[in-house]
Parts: sequence; C-alpha cells; structure tokens
Amino acid sequence: MRVPLNWLAEYVDLPGDATPDSVMAELVKVGLEEEGAHGYDVTGPVVVGKVLEFTPEEQSNGKTIRWCQVQVAPTGEKAADGGEAVRGIVCGAGNFEVGDKVVVCLPGAVLPGPFPIAARKTYGHISDGMLASGRELGLSEDHGGILRLAELGLDPKVGTDAKELLHLDDTAAEINVTPDRGYCLSIRGVAREYSHATGSAFRDPAGNAEPQSTSGFPLLVNDQAPIRGRNGCTRFVLRQVTGIDATRPTPPWMVSRLKLAGMRSISLIVDITNYVMLELGQPTHAYDFDKLTGGMQVRRATKGETLKTLDGQVRKLHLEDLVIADDSGAIGLAGVMGGESTEVTDGTVNVLIEAANFDPISIARSARRHKLPSEASKRFERGVDHSMAKHAAARVVQLLEVHGRGEAQWFGADYRSYEPQPTIWLPEGFATSMVGVPYENYEITQVLQAIGCVVAHVDGGFEVIPPTWRPDLTHKTDLVEEVARITGYDRIPTRLPVAPPGRGYTRAQQQRRKAANALAAAGVTEVLNYPFVTDAQLDWVAVAELASTQAGASVPVAAVKLANPLQGQASNMRVSLLPALVEAAARNHSRGLTNLAIYEVGSVFHPAKTVGKTGDLPIGNERPSVKAIATLETTIPAQPKHLAAVFLGDRNQQQVGTKTEAAGYQDAIQAARIVGLAFGAQIEVRQASPKGFHPGRTAELFVRNADGDQVIGYAGELDPALAAENHLPRRVGALEINLDHLGQVAPESVQASAVHTHPAATQDVSLVVAADVPAASVRAALVEGAGALLEHIQLTDDYRGTGIDAGHKSLTFALRFRATDRTLTQAEASEAKEAGVAVANERFGAVIRG
Repeated sequence: MRVPLNWLAEYVDLPGDATPDSVMAELVKVGLEEEGAHGYDVTGPVVVGKVLEFTPEEQSNGKTIRWCQVQVAPTGEKAADGGEAVRGIVCGAGNFEVGDKVVVCLPGAVLPGPFPIAARKTYGHISDGMLASGRELGLSEDHGGILRLAELGLDPKVGTDAKELLHLDDTAAEINVTPDRGYCLSIRGVAREYSHATGSAFRDPAGNAEPQSTSGFPLLVNDQAPIRGRNGCTRFVLRQVTGIDATRPTPPWMVSRLKLAGMRSISLIVDITNYVMLELGQPTHAYDFDKLTGGMQVRRATKGETLKTLDGQVRKLHLEDLVIADDSGAIGLAGVMGGESTEVTDGTVNVLIEAANFDPISIARSARRHKLPSEASKRFERGVDHSMAKHAAARVVQLLEVHGRGEAQWFGADYRSYEPQPTIWLPEGFATSMVGVPYENYEITQVLQAIGCVVAHVDGGFEVIPPTWRPDLTHKTDLVEEVARITGYDRIPTRLPVAPPGRGYTRAQQQRRKAANALAAAGVTEVLNYPFVTDAQLDWVAVAELASTQAGASVPVAAVKLANPLQGQASNMRVSLLPALVEAAARNHSRGLTNLAIYEVGSVFHPAKTVGKTGDLPIGNERPSVKAIATLETTIPAQPKHLAAVFLGDRNQQQVGTKTEAAGYQDAIQAARIVGLAFGAQIEVRQASPKGFHPGRTAELFVRNADGDQVIGYAGELDPALAAENHLPRRVGALEINLDHLGQVAPESVQASAVHTHPAATQDVSLVVAADVPAASVRAALVEGAGALLEHIQLTDDYRGTGIDAGHKSLTFALRFRATDRTLTQAEASEAKEAGVAVANERFGAVIRG
C-alpha cells in the first residue's frame, strides 16, 4: 500500500518535516512493515509558461520542429532560474497553440530518469529549456504531445511553480499490509494506525460525505449456493447520478495522488471510484445506467454462462462464481472486475454507483480461478467494513457532483443482511499471563477503545465488541495481541527459556546434520531449491524408486499433483532432488560458474494410498473431530528425506606439475561414502544403469547388513544427452541417497577400531575376469575368502588392452593383512590371499594374471 503524505495529512496530524521514512518508522511500531519511499523525482525550476509565438521549421530529415518564444515569468520579473522572462525553446510537439499555458522545465531542472535539463544548441537554435509532456513529468503515460494546462481545467499565473500546482512535490510511503490487516489498504486505516503510533489526532474520512437514503431501483440478492453457509453478499448499496460530463478532466491533485498510490489515471468517473477505494478501503464500481437492462440481481453463475470483463476477455463462469446481473445476464464478476457491456465511457451521462460487501472466501476463489487479481478483490479477500458501503457511495456521488457536474438522485437501493458484531470475553489478567507485561485494567480499556472496540468492564473481565473494520478480531488472544501491539512491543520482557532435560535432536536429525556438515567440510556447497517440478523433469527420475521409508522397496514413479500451482508448468511435487539441482547447476554454469560442487538435503513427496476429499473442516475456534483428523492424515503424502549432489567442471585447477582433473562419477561416489561414514555405515557400490544416469558410469549404492543388501541410492554421471539438454558439460557427477532408509539400515552404534600394535603385511593381486563382471563382486569374493586377517582392500587398477584376452579385464587389488595377537608372516598373508582368489575363481572364473 502506497500512502501519499499530503493525503494522509488530511486525516491525521503529521509533523511539518515528515518524510516517507519518518512516517514508516512510526508505522513499524504498530506492526506494519516498511517497503520504500516514492516520489515524482522532479526537482529544480519547473514553472508555468505561456506560448507567445512559434515558427514551424521543416528539417532535412522531414521532421518539423517549432521554434517557440515562451514567457516563463511575469513581465518585468526574473524567471525562477534567474534568467530572462521570455525564453526561446525548441519543441518537436505540434499539439499546442499561441496563448496556451504549458509546463516549462528551465535549465537546472531534473526530470525522472534522471533527465537533467540544460540550455543546448539543437536544430540551429539555443533551446533554453523544455516544454514537458505528462509522461516526462511522471504524471501519465501520454507522450502524444506537451501537457496543456487548459485541458486539466487550470489557468494559473505565468511563472507559478508547476511542481506545487500539479502536486509533483508530494511523496509517498509504501508499507506491506499483512492479510489480517486489510483495513490498512486504505488511507483511513493507515491514518488510524499512525494515530495509534504517535497519539496524533485522527479525523475519520468517512465523514466527508453524508449518506442519503435511496430506493426505487429493483434489486434482488439471491445467493442460491452459499459457500460454507456464508451468504455471498451482505451489503449492496446503489446510488444514481445523472447529467455527468464524463469528458471533464480529472483534477491534477487527484491524478497526483492516484499516481503516487500506484494507480494510473483512466477517466474522471473511474478515477473517482478508485480514489474513494483508496481513501476508505471500500471498492466501488460505476455502471453506465443507460446500458442496464431492467433491474439488478446478485446471484451465483449459471451453467455455461460467460462474461466479457473490462479487460476484454470472455470468461467461462464457474457455478461457484458470484456475479452481478441484469435482465440480459451477468454484467460483472462480483468483487473482482466489472463487465464490458455496462462500462462507462466518454459518452456516459448517467451512472449507477455500487458499493457492496462480499464474502472473502467467495471472492478469493473467483479471483484465483480466473487468474484475475484486482485492487478490489485484494481488499474483499481480507475483509471490508460493511458499514463503509453507504459512506463510499456518498463520497463517489459527492465527487461526481463537484468534478463531473452531475446531479445526485434518490433513485437507488440499499440491501443489508449481516450479523451483529460478536461479543468477546477477555478475562482479567489474561493479557498479562499471555504477554508477561503487568497491564492495568484502565490501560487495556484505553487501548481497545482506541482501536474502535466497545468495552464494558464487568466483574472478572471485559466484554468487548470489535469494530466493523476489524474482522480479524474473533478471539480473546486477538485482543491481547492488540494490547501488546499498541502499548509497544518494547515493553515485553526478554527471558531466555530453560530447555527441558532429555531433549535435543533426534537420531535422524543428528545423522542428517553430520552428513551435511561433512559434505560442506569437503568443499561441497549447500543449496535450497523449490520443491515443484514439471512433467518433463519427472520423466527422467530414477531415484523415485527409493521412496519407501520402510525398507527402500520400489514404488512406481508418481507425483503429488498441485491443484493450484504457482507456476503452471511446475505442477508436481518433487519425487527427487536431482531435477531442481541440475537446473540450479545449469543456471550457475550459464553465468560463468563452470566449476561446481553443490548438494541439497530436503524432502521428496509421494502420493498417499488414499487421495480424496476430506470434506469441509470447521473454521474459527472449533476443532476438527478425531475422525476428520485421521482421515486427513491418510491423505498426507509420504515425505522421506533425501540428499543429492551434482559435480561438474574441474575438480582441481591446473598448476605447475599438475594437470586439471574433470569432475565425474568418482566425486559422486566419494561424496556418497562421506555421507555413509557420517551415518556410521559402510556404503558399497556395484554397477547399475538407472534411468537418467550414464549407462556405464553409474553405481548402485547399498549397505550390507543381516537382512542382505539394502539399496539406498545411486551415484555416477548424468546421461550425456540429459546433460546436453540442460546445457551442461558432457561429464556431470550426480548422486542421490534416501537418508531415511540409510538411517534405518545403518548400525545403531559404531564400534571404534582397536589401536594395532603389530605390523601389517601388504600384498597385491591381479585377477583376470570377464569384462562384464563387476569389480565390486570380485572384491566381495576376495573379502569373503580371505577371512578375518584381511584388514583393508582397495581396487587400484582396471586394465583392458595388450596381453588381456578380448572380452576380459585385469583387476588389481591392494591387500592389507593384520593379526591382533601376533606379527603375520608373508606365508600366512599369502595363504589368506589365495583363499580369497579361490572364492573369486569359483564364482567368476578369476585367474591370477601371468
């Protein structure tokens, strides 16, 4: 919400030196958030000038310019910049005549951009200033010619300060209004809050115009399908104004205020309805009365009904949409946007003004359903004061009489059907117990009365009726929040809570943090991505098969679909972290960060077994039943925690004596082992070809325990085609691990190895096996056969070439043997090695390379 300060000052006293920053500093005290300051950014000498004469001059390029003589100060006086009263100015516009009064920017002025003005030679003349258009001044988007003041209904004295005349010297403070403070989407609401913050006197703008009783116009409010039992329309006021001159200009002060508030000037009638909405917080709408057919009805849309809205779009209405209709059909989407059929134009003479109050839920659903957010819907969604309808209609009528030369009529309608404001019971001492500040009873009464409540102090507490503009006040805790807010958050004491004993991170939380810290310590950077993915990103994900949080069992690749996605294409909840991680890597790579090692820890989402409607849940203070909660929980997706990482570019930079090494599957597997060690588990690998990964450079990650091999993820390189599709290098290391499953299969505790006092015996062995035999399988056979004396085994070489039969490979392992009670002899080590070779020979036909 942008708040022009001159407008705000009409309804609350501001200091003479008030600035947007100082106003926002006060509003922050009462819980509003500051966003920024705004102004026209027009400085220096900008004055009213009169065109005395001009000479058209055609240029060689075919363009015709005007060499003008413009009076910028009264005769015999100096101009605002100290120069002569008559200036020669070159102008390319042709929409003005001799005698017109215009806005002249003299040398030294600065226009938005910034665009400094100086005397300069152009088209053979010294142009001593500039004649300005509305767009150059920041008043409008019109750049068809210079701004003629007569068109605005102005005839000021030559030399008048144009900044003051057109209100270009005003500034605005922008604040962020939270959903529960909808009343602050108005000058009225902000002025009231500033009064609370500073103690300045508040003058309610609702008193600007006196409401009048109206009748005679046929109006029917018939909500045949209320949402959750709530009537879609609780107030509907109609006022007629006749004899309007719709071609009259919007007054400059109103244009300036609308512009500063973030709205463009459209036409006099529309500008007035927007102005009143910003002033009072009550959206209003003007119908061309002569385009209406019969009476008016507020109802739900019918099947197949359409509406062409003011933006020119034909919209297929939903049965839940609340519409305004006449005898011809729907003429407006209630609380969102009017229809084109009854739009006011320059030819409009008679109008019917609407000021209504609609159900927030109904309006919010319609605005989202049609992707049609508007200033009106934004206010109705947050709740509008139903008592403001008659005041807003009266204010629109008043301004149309003054500026449009219209005549107010008694003809109209006034419908009301709303419940009286509820009474809230606030026990004595409750505020103190909630906040920790010893509030006095008189203090609570003063605060609640100041925000508009009716307060009765009775035995044991307070009976409080909240004001009509505060629909967010429904419970005693809401009243306590207001007391704390108005009296000052700085009064709330700071106390360090005592942590209860026996608490702390769960085992799973500790494991995840250890894994994240270990990767960060290894030089991998943590990132955070949105959990939404496209259908195409789902298509190449293989790690979805690791979704089960029970035993890592396979599940089909499926996704939780979003009913109302923020982005139309990204309509699925992720089943893997890799798609978004690859997208983040591609974004960074395109910006020149070619060496990347990034990881993410987060939840993935898989559909629950039961997916369906849970029925309407109670609103307000009523708690859902145990059965309703149980039904709701069955529809919640499974959300296991995963960890994924991506590596690309160079692992290390080239330097003297060292060549660069490209990142790849080695980095992914090493990162997986780091994660396993953080969990206290030994991660094993074996070759695999999951979808989305390189078919020959990918490993299946598993942990071996009493229940067998437990698959917990994949590590390797992305499919080169997938990497190319994302504009990444051909080699991209990638891994993804189901952390929940890893935590389940990891040992409960880790036994520290003993400090050995006896030396180790080391040997190597090279085995020739078929090329399709996984090295991990050969390694497992050696471990099994060598027995307890084998302390460590490492694959050091995989050779395929001269001396090795076609279709075979040579695998070299480094073996380390050790006994805990003696020094091993080479003969004992050789015997253990040969036992391992025997098992490998039995299983895979492995023979020692000659």
